[in-house]
Amino acid sequence: MSNAPKRALITGIRGFTGRYMANELMSHGYQVVGLGSQPSDQPDYHKVDLTDPAATRKAIAEIRPDVVLHLAALAFVGHGDTNGFYRVHLIGTRNLLEALASAERKPECVLLAGSAYVYGNSAGGVLHEGTLPVPANDYAVSKLAMEYMASLWQERLPLVIARPFNYSGVGQAENFLLPKVVSHFRRKATKIELGNLDVWRDFSDVRAVVQAYRRLIEVKPLGQTVNVCSGQAHSLREILEICQAVTGHSMDVMVNPAFVRANEVKTLCGDATRLRSLIGSWETPSLEDTLRWMLAAA
Repeated sequence: MSNAPKRALITGIRGFTGRYMANELMSHGYQVVGLGSQPSDQPDYHKVDLTDPAATRKAIAEIRPDVVLHLAALAFVGHGDTNGFYRVHLIGTRNLLEALASAERKPECVLLAGSAYVYGNSAGGVLHEGTLPVPANDYAVSKLAMEYMASLWQERLPLVIARPFNYSGVGQAENFLLPKVVSHFRRKATKIELGNLDVWRDFSDVRAVVQAYRRLIEVKPLGQTVNVCSGQAHSLREILEICQAVTGHSMDVMVNPAFVRANEVKTLCGDATRLRSLIGSWETPSLEDTLRWMLAAA
């Protein structure tokens, strides 16, 4: 019986989540191979555009992964290239699944990172996996379309779909909410321009999210869709208050109408019951702990 480490393929490995995912897997004995669309000199990395089916098939044939974590995405909801959401999330994912299904050796688990944004604006309270999706923007529509497309491959591939709610941590780009707020407090800015202050989000810590992903590929709940979330929602006003309390700094908060999206999802709070029933006890650090970590980072 071989004692060789399992080979884990991470698409989007050079992204925010991908870097943490690689560290999580390597610390648990996996051999990590990365795939991304930009050049990199990091070891075991393949530059591949997933929208190119031939290049994707070639890479999968060479890598022969035991498990796959498909994180490649246009992660920023306000991204200007609307068509890009569909090219990357739908076409890119389909090319990956086709390459995996036609490979000589199929992986034992493929985790697709979806999004809690598929739930949209209409459902109140805590959202569980059975909540009817009503996506409110193209990002969310493209992620839900990816889920429906992936269902066509369920009989040929061992798929698990994760629906992460908002999460953050050190190294996330400043066009995301928490890093933007943290950056302003760290440099002691006098003012900050934000959108709607009365949005509520369920925030997890990226370190806990990648741990949940790893544990999901190990328990292999094939064919299931799983929320990854804290189960607690915090408003933007609370985030500002926490940062002010931690740093002792205050600033003027300006609502810029250009940052207020007409189709903004007002409240997103998830139910993590299924996640914990599958992987066992799992917690994310409190929002305050995550913000303290981000505020203290060099």
